[in-house]
Amino acid sequence: MSKLIFVNLPVTDLTRAIAFYEAVGARLNPQFTDETAACMVFSETIHAMLLTHDKYRMFTAKPIADAHAASGVLICLSAESRAEVDDTVGRAAAAGGRADPGQTQDYGFMYGRSFEDPDGHHWEVMWMDMEAARKAMEKA
Repeated sequence: MSKLIFVNLPVTDLTRAIAFYEAVGARLNPQFTDETAACMVFSETIHAMLLTHDKYRMFTAKPIADAHAASGVLICLSAESRAEVDDTVGRAAAAGGRADPGQTQDYGFMYGRSFEDPDGHHWEVMWMDMEAARKAMEKA
């Protein structure tokens, strides 16, 4: 069985966060969703758990960081193509996120851009031509 990853994110407005993540391509799993949390599925192995601040505080005594002011994590999703990278960032911006808070990365065999969700959580979207990357590594 593949290992699963659940990225837990504190959100200030659960309804807004669900709509945002649906706009960038995740789907809601109602089995693990209630008025305090929502499970957003990116793939069979990648999930984002959107948690209200009260719910998030049940898992940690540490203060909840303001992701608009401080960075605690950079989350990266793979894409099938350069076009998918651009499309995902475009959908994020159209849904209320901020496009390209980081620099675009274009190395020919690898292309990436980023976005922030409405709560300031930083996501990268990356495409890589694995064969070209392997050849580049062999030359290095």
